Amino acid sequence: LIYCYRKPKTKRAKRFLEKREPKLNENTKNAMLIRGGNANLTVTEVLKDIYAVKKPFAVLYKRKNITRPFEDQTSLEFFSKKSDCSLFLFGSHNKKRPNNLIIGRMFDYHVLDMIELGIEKFVSLKDVKNSKCPEGTKPMLIFAGDMFDVNEEYRRLKSLLIDFFRGPTVPNIRLAGLEYVLHFTAVDGKIYMRSYKVLLKKSGCKIPRIELEEMGPSLDLVMRRTHLASDDLYKLALKQPKGLKPKKKKNISHDVFGTTYGRIHMQKQDLSQLQTRKMKGLKKRPAEKSAEDGGTTLKKSKSA
Repeated sequence: LIYCYRKPKTKRAKRFLEKREPKLNENTKNAMLIRGGNANLTVTEVLKDIYAVKKPFAVLYKRKNITRPFEDQTSLEFFSKKSDCSLFLFGSHNKKRPNNLIIGRMFDYHVLDMIELGIEKFVSLKDVKNSKCPEGTKPMLIFAGDMFDVNEEYRRLKSLLIDFFRGPTVPNIRLAGLEYVLHFTAVDGKIYMRSYKVLLKKSGCKIPRIELEEMGPSLDLVMRRTHLASDDLYKLALKQPKGLKPKKKKNISHDVFGTTYGRIHMQKQDLSQLQTRKMKGLKKRPAEKSAEDGGTTLKKSKSA
């Protein structure tokens, strides 16, 4: 393949291209939310609510786009490259698959994997009359149910949901910042998504009492079709650059208890020059001193 590189003519275009260049620490993943050509009111409201949760790392396409991701993926890949988004959520509605959502992610601007979900029940942000979290709040993700660990499709869905909602990577966390919970439960072939706001109440001690208040949106989903990447492609997508891998330290080992052992290489020491602690018992006697000086000792003459 021959790639044509166009030199930027302005500084703004140069900054734009530099942001898209590969980096050791990539930017926060953006998501594009696309409405299909036959999306109804329910699907449109779901896309708007998830956009409100995902902001500012999301792009909402308000126009209808007539496309079928499972049959033709070229339009999704085009939008991904145009908006620089590696995640997508596509909503559609028809008689065969009513209230349909397709969630997926890209690798190198090509569809890596996507899962189709059907909406059975929906409660929007507007329907829940409680206080909301501010925009850009990083959520805490909780997954309940054995299916997320046993079934391969549910395991891939869990990975996909973590990728979609995790938000930016932060070095430090403060207690007051933990104010938003996204809870996913897999039971009886359904996935229940619930959103809660964390309330810190007085408890009479340093640790506050925690209460959860439902915030919305709330979704009851059922899994339909899946398009999963092959093991080789999935392994390639998870590959890390060499610059991020920690360098192996020589002569260091660990035992089963986690204790660190190190081996130090030193030159041969001359123990005769070793400085010892000065004690009366270690003082040299006159006979030893005379032996070291070769047997010749000078006696001090007594002064008259």
